[in-house]
Order: sequence, then C-alpha cells, then structure tokens
Amino acid sequence: MESDQKTSGRIRLAADIGGTFTDIAAFNTSTGRLHFGKTLSTPDSLIDGIATGASKAGAAFSDADIFLHGSTVAINTMLERTGAKTALLITEGFRDIYEIGRVNRPDAYNLFFQKHEPLVERALRFEVHERLFAEGDVYKPLDEDHVRATCRRLREERVDAVAILLLHCYANPAHELRVREIVEEELPDAFVSTSHELSQEYREFERCSTVVANAYIGPKVKGYISGIGDRIRADGFDGSFLVVQSTGGLYDGEQAQRQCVRMLESGPAAGVIGTQALCDALGMENAIAFDMGGTTAKAGVIHHGEALTTGSALIGGYERALPIQIAMMDIFEVGTGGGSIARIADEGGLRVGPQSASAQPGPACYGQGGTEPTVTDANVLLGRLSPDRFLGGEMTLDVAAAEAAILDKVGNPLGLEAVEAAQGVLRIAVTSMSHAVKAVTTERGLDAGDFAMVAYGGAGPLHACNIAREMGIRKLIIPRSPGHFSAFGMLFSDLRYDYVRSRFARLADADFADIEAVYAELEAEGLAEIEKVSVTPERVVIARGADMRYVGQEHAVTVDLSSDLFANEDRAGIKARFDAIHDLRYGTCAPGERSEIVSLRVTVTGMLEKPLLEEIARGDATPPSSAHTGNRPVRFGEDALETATWDRMALIAGNRIEGPALIEEHASTTVLHPGDTCEVDAFGNLVISIGGSAS
Repeated sequence: MESDQKTSGRIRLAADIGGTFTDIAAFNTSTGRLHFGKTLSTPDSLIDGIATGASKAGAAFSDADIFLHGSTVAINTMLERTGAKTALLITEGFRDIYEIGRVNRPDAYNLFFQKHEPLVERALRFEVHERLFAEGDVYKPLDEDHVRATCRRLREERVDAVAILLLHCYANPAHELRVREIVEEELPDAFVSTSHELSQEYREFERCSTVVANAYIGPKVKGYISGIGDRIRADGFDGSFLVVQSTGGLYDGEQAQRQCVRMLESGPAAGVIGTQALCDALGMENAIAFDMGGTTAKAGVIHHGEALTTGSALIGGYERALPIQIAMMDIFEVGTGGGSIARIADEGGLRVGPQSASAQPGPACYGQGGTEPTVTDANVLLGRLSPDRFLGGEMTLDVAAAEAAILDKVGNPLGLEAVEAAQGVLRIAVTSMSHAVKAVTTERGLDAGDFAMVAYGGAGPLHACNIAREMGIRKLIIPRSPGHFSAFGMLFSDLRYDYVRSRFARLADADFADIEAVYAELEAEGLAEIEKVSVTPERVVIARGADMRYVGQEHAVTVDLSSDLFANEDRAGIKARFDAIHDLRYGTCAPGERSEIVSLRVTVTGMLEKPLLEEIARGDATPPSSAHTGNRPVRFGEDALETATWDRMALIAGNRIEGPALIEEHASTTVLHPGDTCEVDAFGNLVISIGGSAS
C-alpha cells in the first residue's frame, strides 16, 4: 500500500536507487504491513534521496533492524567510464591479453566496427616476473623486488586503484596474495583487488576483465557504500546493512566495499526476485520479469519456478562489451526508459535512447528546465499520463512543454504533427524493449508465448500491453505498487554466496572423492561467510552444480545437480541432466557422446524471513463507482478514443475492466488497449488478457 503514515515497531527497510527515482519499501515485522515511498533521485548526494523516500514511507533509520540496498552506481560508473585511474599488474608475457580479448567480430562486413575499449590503458599495465603451472605448482618464483620497483612507478603515476591478475592463481593464489601485500605496503591509499577473490575459474581474459572492473569502480563504490553506512548510523541505525548482489542475494556492506563488481545488476536482480516471489504466491512456474524505469528497461526469466542465472555476462553490449565472470541473474538490458531522449540521428532516422534526461533536468514535462523530448513526454502528449495525478498529484506535468519539445526536436524535422511524432517515439521504444524480452527467451531456446509477463517499474505498465502483443504473450500481470517493485523484491532476498572452482575431469573417469572434497571446501567457505553476518537466517540451503560440455567443445553449460548424484556416483544421471540442459539451451544434444566437467559450483543461501502478500477485499465484476475517476481522450494508433480512468487503490478483487482504459496509482499508470481485459486478483494484482492488435 502507498503510505506516508508513521510505522511502528522494528522494520526492514529497502532502498532502490535508479537513474530517475529512488524507491523505498518498509516492511514492519510486527504488523506484517508494507509501506512505500518514492522520490526523485538526488545525483549530487544519493543518500538524501534515500532519506526523503524513507520519510515518505513513514520510516526512520533508527526504527530499522535491517537496511537493504540496491543501486546502479556500480554499473553506471563502468558504462560511463567515470571510475578511478587504475593500473593492472599481470604475469610477464601477458600484458596485452586484456586488450586482445577474444577478438569478437559479430558483424564481419561492418566497416565501422570498433572493438572493446579497455578500462586500463596500455601504459598502466605492468608485468610481474612470476609463473605458475596450470596445476598451481611454481614454475618461476615471484620476484618481489621487481614488484616493489613497479609500485614506485605506480606512485609516480598517481594511480588510485590496482588490479592484480596472475596466471593460474585460481589453482594457487599464493603469488597474488603476496603481490597484494606488497602493493598495500607501498601504496596504502590505493584500492587493491586480486582476481582469485572474485573468480576461481580458468579463462585469463575474463578473469582479467573482472578484476580490472572491480578495481576501476572500487574507490567510487567503496566511498558510496561507506558514506551511506555512516549516514544511516549517524541517524540512529544500529542493524545490519546488506547490499543486493547481481544474483539477487544479499551480502554484507563491508564485503560490498571490497567486491564491488558483485553489485553491478543489484537493482534489476531484486525485481526478478520479487517476480519469483509473486510466481510462488500465484502458483506460476514460468514468467518474464520486465522492468522499465526512467533510464533503462530490463528483462529476466523465471523458468520452472527458478530465476535463471549465468556465470558471466557482457557489460556494454556484445560488440564492444567487457566480460564479467561472476554469478549473476541472467538479465538483458536496453537503454530505453521513461527518460530516454528521442532525437533525429545523423542519417535522418528517429532514435530513442540510450541517452537519458535522468532525474535532473528530467523530461521536458517535469518543468525542471529539460528541453529534450523523452518517452514520458510522448505519453503525456498522447493522454496516457495525467498531468494532475502524476505521483499522486505531488508533481504537475507540463503538457505544453512536452508538446514543444517533441515538435521542435522530432515533429518539425520529420514533417509530422506533434501527436504523430509522439506515436513514432512510442513505437520505436516498444520495439527496443521487445529486444530485451527476446534476448532472455527466444535467444535462450524459450518461447515467450509460453510465459506470462510481470511488468513493473514506474514506466513498465504504460507499455507492457504493446510489448506483450509484439512478443505474442497472452497474459500480463501488473503487481501492486509496480513503481516500487524492485525495492519490494529486496525484502524477499536472502543471504547468498556463490562459489566456483575450475576442475577438469572426463565424467567417465571422474574421481568422486576429489569432487566431494572440493564441494565440501566451498560449502564450508559459504557457511563461514554467513556466520560473519549479524543477521541470523531461519535456515541454510546448499545447492550444487557443475559446468559441463561434450568432449571437444569449447564452451560449457551450467547444470544444477543434486548431492545424491555424487553420493551415489551416478554418472548416467549426471550425463542425462547435462543432455537435457544442453538440449534446452541449443535445441540439440548428443546422449551418445562423451562429456566432461569443467568447473564445480556451490551456492550457500541463508533464508531470511519474508513478508506475506496481503489479500484485498473481494467484490463482483463491476468496479465500485468510487473507483471511476473520469474519462479523457487517449490516442491509440490513428484514433483518439474516449477512455475511462480508474483509481487502482479503489479497485477490489474480482473487478473487471475492459480496454481502452487507464488504471492510475501513485507511481504508475497501466494502459489497457482496445481488446484488452483486466481482472483484479485476490492479492490486488492486475491480470490482463491481451487481445486485439498493437496500437
């Protein structure tokens, strides 16, 4: 529920900072009630936005025993190239692997192709005299004097961060640990990161890219996290400060200051966790989580009741991306959000995003000095957003400013009327956002039409029906308070620690005792980390997996494996599970071919108390008269249709609404197109059946 009432009792406070808005969810553990707050993000001092949002939710830091946080600061620092001056220390002879990479060239005939740009220039990459064998034995001892001499160079260069990547350190971290000790002695103020702390897998380029990214964003993220911690404790908070990882799990704020790269996708991952919780409550096994905020749109998948994860990701798009080799939610992101700017490209075509008006100055209709037309301006001009009811009336939107911006920057150059230009902006935005849904379904061997779509974020419900049509999705769910859903999802996150260790073995010859010893070691490490956190979980769950491939293949797939398969040395069971996963991912498998294990994976999860989804009052199909707030013309395709508007907070379970209609609430508006039908379920979710054609 939306609330600015004062909460009482101990609460769990969750804060999600996006590019445009900061969302707060407060869960009162005594009453079981949820309260929400939303405010514009404050880029100059992000903690101010958190404090304002908490106040709107009726919560104080001094009342909270757990503070959960997700943010885009890590990913934005990397994408915007605003990180620290970083140096790379790497094994002698491998100075250029970070730049050479995998030589990906996805478009062979693109004359304007540009390869990835390293975060560390070549002049700041230094070789370390040492070498290990692949098994971890020492081939060439570490030259400590040379490392100290290199540190003197680093001082002269005034670097702020140092990344350390030594070959085969995943098998034996001794050299990396010693180099780190020397660097910390010689450069006590530098942020130092070693690759084996982040990834214990083979593939030196991916590990190199991961540790460089961690060092590059480290000083900024560390200062940001520590600043929030200092502020909330100064305001009376004395509980546990936990940060959402890219897996959707939680880790301690102190650990987040060292392993910053693990929170690259923290906000989007929380939304997928919220979708998984909603699926559990509704008895759904398959769903697409679609999140559209002010700056980007993201999509993830719940398949057979589990959120799909990956062991690596490309940050910045496939063509110019830098790989990150850590466990994370399998999320695809496009630069299209409510604040995405529409412009005429050099070749004369209309483009939307990835540039964003952000929170300041924001879309032209915000009246804060913005002059660039955005997706939000298009929605205002087409009648889909009420100028007087935006954010519950807290902000009045300027329709004239939106029209002027669209006409000036889009309409006039293309010879279109303002409303026609606005329609074009939305069509392009919808097509772009559909690519995110395709990337996590069709490109993963899944049929989007077999999934329901859960749409959230402040802008998600505005466009969800059109995206569903584009993708052939027939069922759409808009959860309660969709504008706060990622913050809500954090309340369902658990303590989570993911570990992986490369271990090559043909399945037919695998030594199960050796495999069991590795699993036991990784599990013990995860249990020790949970013991360090001041929050006591209700129970601990351990899951095992392995990266496997057919003999002769280069790349592997991750296979979830139950512990009894190893306890019983069930090679046939493991092989059958691998064949099934390979078939799902690639559409083919080879049961008669030999397979091999590449890496072993362990996830240790500390399960925390969760909120219960509240049921709402029930009525019949006809909404109460108090829910109908009027009518206004809304543009659908070529026609402006008189459209009923409804107050979502006044709707009750069982109510049905036929499109076209607008269902408005504090932080979002759901657009029902002609032919769509909406029914309110027992938990207050809007369950929409998609009908008719796109408009």
